[in-house]
Order: sequence, then C-alpha cells, then structure tokens
Amino acid sequence: MPKFLRTLLLLAPLVFSTFAALGAQATNLATAPIDRNDLAWWHTRFIQSLAQAKAHPDARIVWLGDSITQYWQRMGTLGYDNILPIWNEYYAPYDALDFGFVGDTTSSLIWRLDNGQVAGLHPRLAIILIGANNLGRVHWPAAMTIPGIESVVSLTQQKLPGAHILLLGVLPSIRSTWVDEQTATINAALASRYAHSPVVTFLNVGPALLRDGKPDPALYVDPKMVPPEPALHPDATGMARIAAFIQPEVKRYTE
Repeated sequence: MPKFLRTLLLLAPLVFSTFAALGAQATNLATAPIDRNDLAWWHTRFIQSLAQAKAHPDARIVWLGDSITQYWQRMGTLGYDNILPIWNEYYAPYDALDFGFVGDTTSSLIWRLDNGQVAGLHPRLAIILIGANNLGRVHWPAAMTIPGIESVVSLTQQKLPGAHILLLGVLPSIRSTWVDEQTATINAALASRYAHSPVVTFLNVGPALLRDGKPDPALYVDPKMVPPEPALHPDATGMARIAAFIQPEVKRYTE
C-alpha cells in the first residue's frame, strides 16, 4: 500500500472525530424543537391545551413555561401547596391560559409553539417563564440556554404579533453553585438584550423569593416534601409574591 494511503487511513479517525465535534458544536439543542410525545401524560396535556386555546380565543393573558408555570393550577390541602386560588385572584379575570408543562426545556416549548400551542389566540400579554430545566438533567449552560430563551421569545412574537411579551428571569433555586452561576449569567444577558425593546419587557422576579440575598427555602414546595428535595418550585406564598411583583406590568399591558 502506498505510503500516502497509509497516512490517510491513520488520520481518518482523527479527521472524522474533529468534524463530528464541530457538527455537535454547531447544533444548540436548546434552540431546537424537541417534543416529548413519547410521554403519554405530556401528549395528553398538549392535546388538551390545544382544545383550551380553541375554547378561549379571547384570553387576554397566556402563560408559557414549565412546571413552575403549571403549578398555578396546583390544588392542595396543606396550605403551602394550594396555589390555584392565587391564579384565580390574579389571572382568572383575564380569562388567562396556563401552558406550563412539567419538565419542559426551551426546546420543548419551541416545539409546542411550532405545533399550534397558541394558534388562533390574540392575547394582549404573553408571560414567559422558562429555562430552569435547561440547567437540570440536560445540563445546558448559559451559553446554550440564553439563545434558547431568545428563540422562545422570537417565536412567541411571530405567533402572537399583537401581544406584549413579559419575559421573567430564571428563578433562584437551591440546587448547586453551578446552577446559581448560570442563572445569574442568563438573567444578566436577557436584561441587557431586551433593555430597550418596545415589545419585550424583561423582569427579574428573583428578589421576591430572597431572604438576606439568598433564596428563602421557606418559600418553596420542594423542601417540604417527604423526602425533601432541592428548592425549585415556589409554594403558595412564593407564587403570591411573584404575582404581586409582576402585577404592575400585567395591568400595564392588559388594561
């Protein structure tokens, strides 16, 4: 075998792995539409949400997000887990729709928007709260998550051109130092990105959940569970604080 052919064969694995790495870097999964229809409950909830949208074409507010958004519908008997009354107080008067899905990342919200989640709606306000799960199991850092959230915002603008967008910062949690660092980076970048936007208002609601500059575990559901889990989902008091915190912006764009 000629020497140059032997050299090419020896180099082939290295060349292949290099191009594969470059290809992986070129694809940011946080900006790609990824469905979760393999999960029966998720598929059912998505179908139900389409029916809800069709039944409430005049909804003035649409919430888009993950489990924290879905928690608005949580009914419990322990006080701290009874969150629906807060929704009824703050958002039911606007015939608001709650499109929060447990476990969703930016990619799954992008898929939902691409597949009719808000079709036929013309709300005055779309509230977006997404990104917490990007920092969870999939472990997508700020460098991936920021473009993912920006993609959600852009797609929401396309699908709901008449709506003002209230983009909430990723909420503080008590998971790890890495998550804290990524959360701060994401929120700082989004605050800068939309600082002068006439159609997108960025609001960091984190201060509503802090005590002495740190997330207050007493304001979260997870530490109260048996066994306790890291603080991620605000409880009834925490959600009430969030609702009150953003209410001036809600009224500004809906009344």
